[in-house]
Amino acid sequence: MNDIAIDLGTSTVQVYVKGKGVIIEEPSVVAVDRVSGKVLKVGKEAEQMLGRTPGNILAVRPLSGGVISDYGATLTMLKSLIKRATGTAFFKPRVIISVPSSITEVEERALCDAAISAGAKKTYLIEGPVAAAIGAGVDISKPVGNLVVDIGGGTTDVAVISMHNVVTCESIKFAGDAVNEAIIKYIRRKYNILIGERTAEDVKINIGCAWPCEKISKMEVKGRCLIEGLPKMIEISSQELLEAIEEPVTSIVNAVCTVIERTPPELVGDISASGIVMTGGTSRLFGLDKLVEHVTGIRTFIAENPEKCVCIGSGRSLDSLSQKEPGTINLARQLHERL
Repeated sequence: MNDIAIDLGTSTVQVYVKGKGVIIEEPSVVAVDRVSGKVLKVGKEAEQMLGRTPGNILAVRPLSGGVISDYGATLTMLKSLIKRATGTAFFKPRVIISVPSSITEVEERALCDAAISAGAKKTYLIEGPVAAAIGAGVDISKPVGNLVVDIGGGTTDVAVISMHNVVTCESIKFAGDAVNEAIIKYIRRKYNILIGERTAEDVKINIGCAWPCEKISKMEVKGRCLIEGLPKMIEISSQELLEAIEEPVTSIVNAVCTVIERTPPELVGDISASGIVMTGGTSRLFGLDKLVEHVTGIRTFIAENPEKCVCIGSGRSLDSLSQKEPGTINLARQLHERL
């Protein structure tokens, strides 16, 4: 049986197929015709339409903060993903989906209903930090504290995990998208230049930093001048980016500190010995691991393939479910089933 795991991220969606690994990785974007309601494109092709569509076409992100914001678009995207992963619209696989730690029962139910309607036989949910820890190769089966910081597009999940369970956690809306928004606001405020989401993402990847760089990097950025209304090119430095993204970066570090403060002393000792594991695409932001280590005094490192840790961990937990290993029920909760 080709069970599948889906990481429904705010900015990127990934699909893991049992026995094959991660086979799909695309932007979480759906293009819809405003008039007919027909879905035109899903994924990469839809992302290319963001900010560039005619009036009758709307390119939307179906999820916000890791939960459904547009049910219809989410359903369509799930149908497309399940069909591509299984190779047929007739086979109904078991599906496990990663969710933020802060998800509500209503949001859980909406996500499960959407997955079942999209073609899943059974739906399981797993908390993002738990999946991230598994995907990063952390052994969470023992009575030892492990601190995971998963920085996605819409949310940052910080959690202490022991014996397959989340002991304490904090979920905030400051993540990759918030960093992009901070860059857009900074350039608009300082240069009177308006740039788009994709440009902000490029700036973040190329010269974004949370810790002072030994060598200052620069990048040319093109946008629309708000005074003249015409295209304009400016040069921005990594030093400016350090200032621009200070607020979201500080919020992420504060969330880590908050979780450590709430953690039982015995588990804090474990974390001090093993270190803090960072996952998610934004964990690659230059110097963010150094900043967390500097503030907390705890060794901090970025997992291998941090962008895929949640999806890989979700897929591995499906193996555990099928083998009915101890702790499986705590590891992932079956919330909905349709025969």
